[in-house]
Amino acid sequence: MGLPVSIHVRGAGAYDDRVEPAVAAAFATVRAMDRVFSTWQDGSDVMRLRRGEVDLADCDPLVPESVRLGAEAARTTGGAFTTLLPADGELLFDPTGLVKGWAVDRATVPLLELPGVSFCVNAGGDLVVGAHPDLPDDGPDAVVWRIGIEDPRDRTRVAATLPVTRGAVATSGTAARGAHLYDPAADRMVARSGSTTVHGPTLLWADVWATALFVGDAGTRERFVRDAPAYRAFDLPG
Repeated sequence: MGLPVSIHVRGAGAYDDRVEPAVAAAFATVRAMDRVFSTWQDGSDVMRLRRGEVDLADCDPLVPESVRLGAEAARTTGGAFTTLLPADGELLFDPTGLVKGWAVDRATVPLLELPGVSFCVNAGGDLVVGAHPDLPDDGPDAVVWRIGIEDPRDRTRVAATLPVTRGAVATSGTAARGAHLYDPAADRMVARSGSTTVHGPTLLWADVWATALFVGDAGTRERFVRDAPAYRAFDLPG
């Protein structure tokens, strides 16, 4: 996916013998999805599909599932999110905008089985915080992660901090990578400054909504408020 992934664990069970195998399994999940979906690897299923070397039915089952998720995301966001992105002068299938969050969500599964452990899986600044069911969400025994949100006007500064015990945080904007976000309604890359951060239960949908809200219009925000009550968003000016 062309980005760093890190896993941090805390809590009374952090040094249990089961932690290392669970972390290894989490990384293995991310690597496996990268082999399927990477647009940086010519041999990935997605790149072979784009070149017409294979049909969708010949791909790993995760690929048709990503097509379904992409269609759902486009429908849910009113078209502000898309898996058809500009490449080589045309629009090509590129599900990486949802695959990163999906991969991290799937990677948390073995970590959730570790008693007494709270964890943070960070993929290029978007992340999931989780904990074993025996750990509370609040109170003195809760393990709280304080997530810093980068200031898009000065990337050396933290503009806001979110206390999180469980949930995902995703940010979309142009500060780090420039105009890399595509607005399907306007058929152009978005060049405006600033950022949008979304916090909610899963990174897949937090990331989808962060992108959609950054590139979308007032109608996108109305859909978000109406259809994603478990998620919260805030903007930072550029």
